Amino acid sequence: MVTGMVLSSMPVGDYDKRLALLTKERGKLTVFAKGARRPGSHLMAAATPFVFGSFQLNESRNSYHLQYASVRSYFTELARSQPEIYYGFYFLELADYYGQENNDESKMLNLLYLTLKALMNPKIDNRLIRRAFELRILTVQGEYPQVGACASCGEKDDLTAFSCRKHGILCRACAPNAPDAQGMDASAVYALQYIIYAPLQKLYAFAVKPRIQAQLDAAVGELMRQTLDRKIKSQEILDVMAGG
Repeated sequence: MVTGMVLSSMPVGDYDKRLALLTKERGKLTVFAKGARRPGSHLMAAATPFVFGSFQLNESRNSYHLQYASVRSYFTELARSQPEIYYGFYFLELADYYGQENNDESKMLNLLYLTLKALMNPKIDNRLIRRAFELRILTVQGEYPQVGACASCGEKDDLTAFSCRKHGILCRACAPNAPDAQGMDASAVYALQYIIYAPLQKLYAFAVKPRIQAQLDAAVGELMRQTLDRKIKSQEILDVMAGG
């Protein structure tokens, strides 16, 4: 029995499905759900993206097969909401991109679960959720930028810009030496620090003004473009909705 979330589901044959399952105990697994598309199958509801719960797997020599699922959440409210559903699929795809088999993915699974919960909270801006999730998943992977001090000289005060080339925040003295430096208010710098270092349970317990959101979009958006080696399909929809 493993705890996890269904990241994707594809039809196989006449009645089966192939799932990408992110699990706490064994990382990302490819799992076959035999007969999941057959009417009346006890696996039909569980073999669907966003489903979170416990999954009983049968391991053969080369594959895993789903035997039974105890679902804790279907995230049905998310499935009925737009544009939240598009953000949700993007988060699933990012987790699929980074997830690895036989790896401890408990942090990523917890992040994904709490992020989907945040999406269903109308008081939290979806754009902020996106940038927080992106930066936090990089943190889980150990690829996060230097935000506690200047990435060039180590100065901890007067931090005023962000540079992807330097992979971090720059102070006022060093910013002119980075051609790609993007100006950042102190509140934007603090937001980056908070996203990286805050306890997971409090990750979405803050808000930012439109000006700060725009700076986060520019910095984290460019960071993701530099980091990912392929296009995330649902990212295109989000970029169109964001106007870029």
